Amino acid sequence: MDGDEAESVLLERSGPVLAVTINRPRRKNAIDGPTWQRLLATLRDAGADDEVRALVLTGAGGDFCAGADLGSDRGERHPLHRMHHINDIALALHELAKPVVAKVRGVAVGAGWNLALGCDLVVAAPDARFSQIFAKRGLSLDFGGSWLLPRIVGMQQAKRLALLGNFVGAEEARELGLVTWVKPADELDGFVDELAARLAQAPPIAVAQNKALLHAGSHQSYREALENEARAQTVNFATADAPAAREAFVNKTEPTFTGRWSAP
Repeated sequence: MDGDEAESVLLERSGPVLAVTINRPRRKNAIDGPTWQRLLATLRDAGADDEVRALVLTGAGGDFCAGADLGSDRGERHPLHRMHHINDIALALHELAKPVVAKVRGVAVGAGWNLALGCDLVVAAPDARFSQIFAKRGLSLDFGGSWLLPRIVGMQQAKRLALLGNFVGAEEARELGLVTWVKPADELDGFVDELAARLAQAPPIAVAQNKALLHAGSHQSYREALENEARAQTVNFATADAPAAREAFVNKTEPTFTGRWSAP
C-alpha cells in the first residue's frame, strides 16, 4: 500500500524522540485536509506527553513537503475556516514547548517550506530545494511565512523569495540562515538522530523557556525581554535540573536532566 492509501502521518518513537513523517510520497508529501488534521493531533499529543522530549519532522520518499495539496477535495467549508485550521497547526508547532528538527530532502515548497521554517532547527541534504511558490500559484504567503521570513533573512531577501517564488538550493538557503546545516545524503539520518538525541537529553524546562524567550523577544522591548528572562530563570532555579548541572560540573560528570520540580 503506498503513502496515499496508507496512514498519511507516520509516528516512530525512539526513546524520548518522536519521528513524524508525512507519508504521501506520490504527491511529494503535499498535505490534504486529513493530513493537516493528523499533524495537529500529533503536535498536541506530543506537547502533552512528558515522555517526548524532542521531535523530528520529515517526509517519506525523496521529498520533504510540496505544501498544501491544491488538488484535494476541500469540502464545503468556507476558505477562511480552512485557513484558520491551518493556522492552528502553525501555532501548535510554533508554541510546542519541545525542540523540533526538520529533516529535509528534495522539495520543500510553499507551506511545506514554512513548515520546515517553523521548526527550531533545519537539516538539509544537498538535493534539497526550497521555494515560496505562492505567487506562482496566484496565492500569498501562509503558514507563517510573512512572519518567519523577514525575521530570518531581512525584508529585502524576504521580498525576493516571496515575490519571485524562485527555487533556492540547500547551500544558498544555509547562507541565508534558512537552513541550519547541510549534510551529505548518506550522513543526514545519522546526524539528525544524534542531534535529536542531544536535544532530548537537555533540561526540558530550560529548553522550553529558551524557545519561548527567543520567540517572544523578537517583538518585545529590551526591558520586557529582560523581565521575561528573570521570570524564566526563577522557574529554572526551582527545578531539579539546575542543581544537577552544578553537581555534574563540580564532579566532572554528565548530568541527567528530568525537568522535575524541586520541592522546597
